[in-house]
Formats: sequence, C-alpha cells, structure tokens
Amino acid sequence: MNRKQFLQVAGVGAAATAAGGIVGCSRRIVAAMPPTTTDRRGAQTRALYVPSGRNRFEEELMIWGVIPLQIKVSTNDSAGALFVFEHANMGKGGPPRHFHYEQDEWFHAVKGDFLFEVGDERFTLRPGDSLFAPRMVPHVWAYAGDNPGTLLLAVQPAGSLEAFFLESSKMAKPPSPEEAEQQFAAHGMKVVGPPLSVG
Repeated sequence: MNRKQFLQVAGVGAAATAAGGIVGCSRRIVAAMPPTTTDRRGAQTRALYVPSGRNRFEEELMIWGVIPLQIKVSTNDSAGALFVFEHANMGKGGPPRHFHYEQDEWFHAVKGDFLFEVGDERFTLRPGDSLFAPRMVPHVWAYAGDNPGTLLLAVQPAGSLEAFFLESSKMAKPPSPEEAEQQFAAHGMKVVGPPLSVG
C-alpha cells in the first residue's frame, strides 16, 4: 500500500467516524466474532466488522496502564500493510516525543481536544479534525481535555507497532525513560523527547 492508497483508506475511516460508526469504549467482555478468511498472503478476503466500543480481539487493553487501546484492523488482517486502532475515553496525557523509521501515521480526533507537535509545527485537533505525520519526523501528542477523549489512528505499513502495544499493555505503569527508549527502539521507533505537558 503506497501513501496515496493509505490516505484514501484513512479518509474512509474519517467518513465512517463522522457518520458515528466508530465511537466510545465499553468495559465489558463481548461474544466471539465469527471466523474470517485470508488469502495466500494472510490478508483478509472478507469484510471485518468491529462494533463500536469494542476491540477486534475482544480484550480490554491499557498501554502502560494509562492509555486505552482498541484494535480495529490488526496487522495480520492486512498482511502487514495497515494497522488501525483507537484510544477511546482516555484521560490527559500521551506518549513521549518519538518518530517511526518506516511508518506513516494518521490521527483523527473523535472526541475531545488533542495537542500535537509534528516536527516544528503545532496543532490542536478537535472532533472531526485529522493529521498526517510522515515517517522519520518527530511527533508527540497528548489529550488535553477535562472529560475523556477518543483518538483514532492508522499506521502504514503496520510494522511491529501492534506487538509494541501488546507488550506495553502488560505493564501496569509507564516505563522509565530508559525502558521507553529500549521498547521503542525494539519496534522501529526512536524516543527523542518527553511527553507533552498538559495541566
């Protein structure tokens, strides 16, 4: 999937979100989803439906015990071409400043205000706004609202970001700066600064 295709896919996600297709976060365990079919590359050959407020794999995940994670399109669903996920109903804060060596990242604010810095540019994403952060460009973001906020993200190609999140969701608290640097480096990213400060 090239950048043009990625942006087209991301635009469809934004349209679905604006229509109310992807919102909220549920704290309950849900019934199993039906089996799926894959092609010779391992990519899906049938539609993949994930209900609003649910994780693709029906797990409740929290990155470092503080950032909720709902996988919408798994790395394996697209044979590594795309990874789509949502941070639903999260509190203030976000990850450290970092960049991806090989992944482009797209962000769409669903609920609440998110502060972003991409390179030397600053943005405030409000519901309905989106932002594209190209690979190799340092970026950082944080939720800044008083009520829970929701951010939809897509990464292309998927790389090992999903594995990074699954490992991070086993941690009960944020890592030390040294631990974060090692975790990020093991998954094709580099930490280059602290998280954004939001009061």
